[in-house]
Amino acid sequence: MIGVSNAVRYRLSLLRGTSPENAHAPPLRLFLAEFGAVGEPLLRRFRKPLQIDAASKRKVVILLPGFATGPARMRYLATQLERAGHTVKRWGLGHNLGPDANTLDLLAQRVCEVSERFGQQVVLIGWSLGGVMAREVAKLQPDCVAKVVTMGSPFSHTPYSNNIWRTYQLVAGHSVDDPPIPSDTRTKPPVETVAFWSPRDGVISRRAACGEPGERDRVVALRCTHLTFPTAPDCIMALVSELES
Repeated sequence: MIGVSNAVRYRLSLLRGTSPENAHAPPLRLFLAEFGAVGEPLLRRFRKPLQIDAASKRKVVILLPGFATGPARMRYLATQLERAGHTVKRWGLGHNLGPDANTLDLLAQRVCEVSERFGQQVVLIGWSLGGVMAREVAKLQPDCVAKVVTMGSPFSHTPYSNNIWRTYQLVAGHSVDDPPIPSDTRTKPPVETVAFWSPRDGVISRRAACGEPGERDRVVALRCTHLTFPTAPDCIMALVSELES
């Protein structure tokens, strides 16, 4: 019982603290606008179907969900990419509650198994924390990865350049300054790396999601909120375009 009590106190302590002076978080108005995403499934019913052409070359894609979400949250995106003829697979680790000592090894194994099964390198598309993890896996197994596309992923600047670092610490059980896996998320993987970002993102700072030259190959600016990266038409069409290149 004492151990449980200590664990609870430690988790709650992770809600406290202050961010460093160089941290850069989106303004409150953008963060509050993120709650509009609850109406996205309804609004989607009134939109015209996306005009998605058949891909000139079919790719194998693995989708990595954002923090505290799972494969179901990526299902709409998967369906749209499948309409183009691509093969879309789940990441195989359930809900994304942050990395631990085994997560990246398991994910790297999954990526290589899929690559071997289909006889081609895999494109990793990661939303938010999923994109950070995709970059790290591409560093471990670059021969199995064709490209990494991140969507609002905080791989650059400081781990405090967002509006949810306290929530992340509470759920993940560790400080953003002390992750359970040694890595420098700013280092670019040795594969093509594209960073999607949005000036409307109310969760992740543009500085964290864009990165600096040398930390990614290209950036693509969109007009969606953070929570609608997997469903926004402009993001989906941009991904369809990336899979053509």
